[in-house]
Amino acid sequence: MNPPEQALTAPTASALATERAKTPITAHPVTGVSPVALTPPPAWHERIRDWWNALVATDKFQRWSARFPLTRPVTMRRSRALFDIVSGFVYTQTLLACVELDLFAYLAAGARTVDEIAEQTQLSRASTERLLNAAVSLRLLMKRRHGRYALGALGAPLVDNTGVLALIRHHRMAYQDLSNPVALLRQGADFRTELSRYWSYADAPRPQQIDDARVAAYSEIMADTLPPVANDVLDVYDLSKHRCLLDVGGGEGVFLSLVGQRHPKLQLRLFDLPAVAARAKARLSHAGFADRVDCHGGNFHADPLPTGADVVSLVRVLLDHDDESVMRLLKRVRAALPSGGVLLIAEAMAGVRGAETVGDAYFSFYLMAMGKGRARRASELHEMLQAAGFKRSREVSTRFPIQTGLIVAEA
Repeated sequence: MNPPEQALTAPTASALATERAKTPITAHPVTGVSPVALTPPPAWHERIRDWWNALVATDKFQRWSARFPLTRPVTMRRSRALFDIVSGFVYTQTLLACVELDLFAYLAAGARTVDEIAEQTQLSRASTERLLNAAVSLRLLMKRRHGRYALGALGAPLVDNTGVLALIRHHRMAYQDLSNPVALLRQGADFRTELSRYWSYADAPRPQQIDDARVAAYSEIMADTLPPVANDVLDVYDLSKHRCLLDVGGGEGVFLSLVGQRHPKLQLRLFDLPAVAARAKARLSHAGFADRVDCHGGNFHADPLPTGADVVSLVRVLLDHDDESVMRLLKRVRAALPSGGVLLIAEAMAGVRGAETVGDAYFSFYLMAMGKGRARRASELHEMLQAAGFKRSREVSTRFPIQTGLIVAEA
């Protein structure tokens, strides 16, 4: 987007400084780029924080704080937190090894000894003990009497959890792509990654021409991991007051399948790339919704959306795309909705209290490796919805906001 035209006569430096001091600096709602502004001097509390950080950085202070009774608990807690960041990759690989060896499914029947687990996993006894002790430290497993091991607090929920297990296995590509984070940061979208090749629509010049073979892999993992998000949405938003739902970017139709089960009178429509829409039609027909569902193939970056629905859903769609693409899509959704129609935006969002690392660390780097998109704050989406022509929008609390943020916008 081009910048606004500048005035022909520039203000004086003093007037400019005065005006900038009065005006808050905010990022552009579409581009996300902040205007150039004079940097004010640090506030008094910032100067105190800078002084404190300089003190904490000294070896003398660190040794003193680790000995002094009042500061020792804080120092130990922060040291552990920092070590956890350093060791995070090892923790994820421990989890991945447990998943690859089907350890959680094996222990679901009950506790087993080291020798039994070694025989099941085809590992040496020493390697088995190493893996089991690491998993116990991460609360994936727990140690029982007589040298037996059982499921732990974090391992038990993974038994038969198809979506999470598929996501854990999928992250092997992300680990590979992020093995050189500085190179990825410097090259950005020009850096060829496993994730960008996997998510084939991310950099395809004509995504509508992608064939079934290329969409099959990512469509399956989207289908496996979608139900928890879909159920979060359907538990807090009542679709029975609507007549027809259009799911844009609806993948293989998992969301519509769950909607159809809960709302038997609701007409269902899906819009996605032609190869994906064909897979959705087959899935939904097999699920018994053939007489209630219309699947439309197209490219929502370029094609108008089908009209006639009074509610449109974008479930885990916007975060995969850049701001300009999102704005174009929101305008197309607004054009397809009647006055009073509703848009549902459901996806992980940045800035969620207590889960800041999800949007600003995890999704930020994952989507960079994928090739485009970013997790957005709810406030950013509200601004974009307003710019796209929606009258009002609101957030709706969900059961698991760490994975599902929900915004309801009225046309």
